[in-house]
Amino acid sequence: MKQFFSFVKKEFYHIWRDKRTMFILLGMPVVQIVIFGFALTNEVKNSQIAILDNAKDEVSSTIITQLDASKYFEIRQNLHSYPEIEKAFEAGKIKMAIVFPQNFSEDLHHLNKAQIQLVADASDPNVANILTNYATAIIGDYQRRINTNTMLPYTIDTETRMLYNPQLKGAYNFVPGVMAMVLLLVCTMMTAITIVKEKEMGTMEIMLVSPMKPIMVIIAKAVPYLLLSIINIASILLLSVYVLEVPINGSIVLLVFESILFTLVSLSLGLLISSGAESQQTAMFISLVALFLPTVMLSGFMFPVENMPLPLRIISNIVPAKWYYSIVKSVMIKGLGLKVIWKETLILTGMMLFFLTLAIRKFKIRLA
Repeated sequence: MKQFFSFVKKEFYHIWRDKRTMFILLGMPVVQIVIFGFALTNEVKNSQIAILDNAKDEVSSTIITQLDASKYFEIRQNLHSYPEIEKAFEAGKIKMAIVFPQNFSEDLHHLNKAQIQLVADASDPNVANILTNYATAIIGDYQRRINTNTMLPYTIDTETRMLYNPQLKGAYNFVPGVMAMVLLLVCTMMTAITIVKEKEMGTMEIMLVSPMKPIMVIIAKAVPYLLLSIINIASILLLSVYVLEVPINGSIVLLVFESILFTLVSLSLGLLISSGAESQQTAMFISLVALFLPTVMLSGFMFPVENMPLPLRIISNIVPAKWYYSIVKSVMIKGLGLKVIWKETLILTGMMLFFLTLAIRKFKIRLA
């Protein structure tokens, strides 16, 4: 038994000295439970909405106060005309708009019936359905309270209008998310093992004695994967349009340009990982663990980012897939142009330059 415990003790020493193993054993469960615990929820909270109150009476003010007091809504804008609703949606500032007609209170008290319009952004059909159901429930609760002491019941009808995706097809949300996830993971994982593979195979010496500069070596590594990624982009778009029946409402040239830009970000990140990793297993592990979970959880594809606590919302800003997902939804689903997505485009461009610069700096021109 003494010999057995000696081997156990030795194994503990090996684990303790290997910091990566220690992180996997002790750190990853903590990270996963925090991310999954806060991100995995079907509840939609703190959704930003706009109000177009044409009535401006006591009844509409009371309903607006109740909406604002709930944990589900946060009033971002008070609009003054119907055309402002579409502009607010195009700018990505709101998820839903609530419209009160001009004679709302008079219709309710004299005709015992009034109507409220709910206009939702259905590019994410699940969120649109949940928000309209929340708003309908709050309005229904107000209706039940005012009917407590009345002989003739008051009725408040809600008319729902779904923008961008009136049929509420899930593919409208699924396609942009899959494009972001596929391009990021495939491009990053493939390029993450390119440089480190040369080290393990012993062919790096040949590359280092060549007259090419390190930046040219790194770019040469990325070019084949860029060309293959362009084929992936084309196949995804063709399948989306002709199989899943998701239309490209905006400029296809702009959409392809943004997809290539995102591919370059992914390739640069993969090259950075490959330049710093010591083995293919390490490079693949970093690619999977460091990118897969944030891409799925923090990009807004699976779960709305605004539902998450402030620290996770801040961290989501460094996830490239979040910005590309927003771009694809804006161009492909909403039919918007560069004047709306310029900020996301600049952020992706900055990320590409940052990752590529770091990859070049970390590229070792000497093996020893």
